[in-house]
Amino acid sequence: MNTKNTVAFPKRKINTRQLVLCSLFTALTAAGAFIQIPVPLLDYFTLQFLFVTLSGMILGSRLAAISIGTYVLMGLIGLPVFAAGGGIQYIFRPSFGYLMGFILTAFVVGLLCENIKVPAFKSYLPPAFMGMLITYTVGFSYKYLLLNFYMHEPTAVWTIIAASLPLDIPGDAFLCILAALLAARLYKPLSRLEF
Repeated sequence: MNTKNTVAFPKRKINTRQLVLCSLFTALTAAGAFIQIPVPLLDYFTLQFLFVTLSGMILGSRLAAISIGTYVLMGLIGLPVFAAGGGIQYIFRPSFGYLMGFILTAFVVGLLCENIKVPAFKSYLPPAFMGMLITYTVGFSYKYLLLNFYMHEPTAVWTIIAASLPLDIPGDAFLCILAALLAARLYKPLSRLEF
């Protein structure tokens, strides 16, 4: 397996450099929930998905999943790191599925990027869009199940998807492109860091 294409490719033991980068992406994902970009005539979108995707590209599968999993765990134990606060009750919010999807996204994007031969924009772009597909598949599925079977609000899958079309899906598609650009640019500088 190629070990040269993620800055902190997972090993059995986490070294200081990897721990710092892991913590950094946990913090960036938390901050991303509150970095809200307004869009005229619509609403706003956040930068969480950007940092989740980048974590996979930079850290690799195992460390990215640990980093984003830590973020979700922090929110569930009550730290106000989610867009609407935190606490175990968050699992009853229709949007919680996206947070679960983030963990899987980080892992799969990292897994795909571990096999990249040349760290370049065109190499990082397909994993980014795969991550977006995973996030939305998990997010839509959870939202559908929660609305229909827990909250007893009959909602069609297409209604849930349509609600994301004006802003969320185009916005995250743009973030996929941005993540691929950043990963290609950050690879060399981050690989030279020593702790």
